[in-house]
Amino acid sequence: MNLNHVTIPVSHIDRSIDFYEKLGLKLIVKELPHYARFECPQGDATVSLHQVHDRQKQNDIWLYFEVQNLDSCVQQLLRKGIQFEELPSDKAWLWRESRLKDPDNNQIIIYFGGNNRKYPPWRIK
Repeated sequence: MNLNHVTIPVSHIDRSIDFYEKLGLKLIVKELPHYARFECPQGDATVSLHQVHDRQKQNDIWLYFEVQNLDSCVQQLLRKGIQFEELPSDKAWLWRESRLKDPDNNQIIIYFGGNNRKYPPWRIK
């Protein structure tokens, strides 16, 4: 089994399209006013947005995007006007990550986990 797609509920499609394009995702489907889909710049995964009328204002969606050079990626996004809650930092779980929110308050984590993503020292044998 391989996770290849995530759909995110959003309150405003156009605002969210702008945000996810700034993150570097490529818009491949635009069915306004209810739906949009993106390709990730690497791999085969896709992310879609689905407009909902009663969007919960809680952190119920967490998206992780792995990049090879986190610090460089964050600097590029800062130049595009993306605001971060947390700039790149090393974590106890051996990942380097940064955090931000999308326009609907969904948690976005841009990180580099490398080999530790699937093979941390505490992995079950």
